[in-house]
Amino acid sequence: MPGMARRTTALLLAVGLVAFTAACGDSEDDDEATPDGDSTTEEEGASATDCSVDALELVNDTVLTVGTDSPAFPPWFQDDDPANGEGFESAVAYAVADEMGFDEGEVTWTVVGFNNAIAPGEKDFDFDINQVSISEEREEAVDFSDPYYETNQALVGYEDSPAADATTLEDLQGLKLGAQVGTTSLDFIIDVIQPDAEPSVYNDNSQAKAALDAQQVDAVLFDLPTAFYVSSVEMEGTKVIGQFPAEAGEGDAFGLVFTEGDPLRDCANEALARLKESGRLDDIEQEWLSDVVDAPVIPVE
Repeated sequence: MPGMARRTTALLLAVGLVAFTAACGDSEDDDEATPDGDSTTEEEGASATDCSVDALELVNDTVLTVGTDSPAFPPWFQDDDPANGEGFESAVAYAVADEMGFDEGEVTWTVVGFNNAIAPGEKDFDFDINQVSISEEREEAVDFSDPYYETNQALVGYEDSPAADATTLEDLQGLKLGAQVGTTSLDFIIDVIQPDAEPSVYNDNSQAKAALDAQQVDAVLFDLPTAFYVSSVEMEGTKVIGQFPAEAGEGDAFGLVFTEGDPLRDCANEALARLKESGRLDDIEQEWLSDVVDAPVIPVE
């Protein structure tokens, strides 16, 4: 207690200070009070949560249910099979589960569309992992874990497309651009690039890549690892035209998605903290995302 740090050698004064501090404790740390008047900090709340497997309230008893979209693309997943443990996000999901006390056989996957994952209301998953960027708007509907990966937005187009030589936002504004619905990539096009023409919007990245292949758009916006995979593996003749710097405030931090108010989020954050401290999360990133190299930077200011 704060009063104990100021105690003197007089026992009665020490007791008096302790009693006074206890009596005033509710009003002394107003800055850390929660909206309902509870002075427990977020960190204290997380440590107070019983994260033993038997105490967790799960969507399906005895198993941890993880959601993601379908198809599930590299480098986040491999062979469109989240359950195989391969790909960055599959590996992260199993590592978080392991730290939370679940064996591999106690993890099950369910298909969840991107927009459904971030919509308000109860979920049929314990957490969702699908390159979902943390944002204030989304946090009004769902809860996020601490970030497990941070990246930039990046633009992919054919090497002979009108977008190929773009180096500024102005170069991009006269072009036809596209992105997946509900993503920060689409928000970035609308809010930051501000093209003259309305961007094309697709249900998933497969449709976006098909539109690019058919030259219905000049370029498509993805997160940087996806952009490199698309250009280097999936679509011959394309390139990463440029990335947009995170230091400008437009980078993406990916978080696990939870039903709003779900205490399981605190337990997942504890698991992520241990993965970061041990270096295991860095090892997973190196294994699955080490091929992501630098791309030209297109300034946003």
